[in-house]
Amino acid sequence: MAVCHSGAVYREQEVWSAEAASGLVLPDGCMDLIWSERVGLLVAGPDTRGRRVDPGVASGRATGLRFAPGRGPVVFGVPAWEVRDRLVPLAQVWPQRTVRELAERVAGAVDPGAVLAGAAARRVAAVGPPEAWRAWAASALGRGCPVAEVARRLGLSERQLRRRCQVAFGYGPKTLARVLRMRRALGWARAGVPGAEVAVRAGYADQAHLSREVRGLAGVPLSALVAARGPVS
Repeated sequence: MAVCHSGAVYREQEVWSAEAASGLVLPDGCMDLIWSERVGLLVAGPDTRGRRVDPGVASGRATGLRFAPGRGPVVFGVPAWEVRDRLVPLAQVWPQRTVRELAERVAGAVDPGAVLAGAAARRVAAVGPPEAWRAWAASALGRGCPVAEVARRLGLSERQLRRRCQVAFGYGPKTLARVLRMRRALGWARAGVPGAEVAVRAGYADQAHLSREVRGLAGVPLSALVAARGPVS
């Protein structure tokens, strides 16, 4: 019998900041609202593979608001798949006047993250919170619940679940499950858990399977991610 767990995978949103950021951004199922001193306001879509920090963002101070899987599309007003693996100007998805006014407030703010969070809160208040199934599905998939079981519990076919996940998360449930499992495995590995045990805990067939999945999603070996201190996300 499949065992599905509930509980949040991420907080609804969290603020991050970086000075002259560099390194590798790993897939995590999230979307970000970013303020860059050099580039302005940006939307970072959900990634399917590790990517290097954008040079324009990396060259100056940046502040971001990272949204839990499924929450970003509500804030930005676009399906997640439209910005998958992309970094685009916020003005492409929000009215230019709104973006210009927000940019002015963020540029003069002592706490840019608070200004971004306030803007996001107003958007959610205007359109309503994300549908409850999004947080539940992300949590269940991230904790190893089979896709078929997630669909059954939601009263959907697997095809219907896939269509909904494309809108909410940017990719289908199988890809989201792979991404969240890799993140979980990386957390254990960085905490010092041996590779073989990490593979068992995360539900991989063996350590070789774990290694292939990490390299396929991150683009680098697990050992490099554990050893590095530069990667963000």
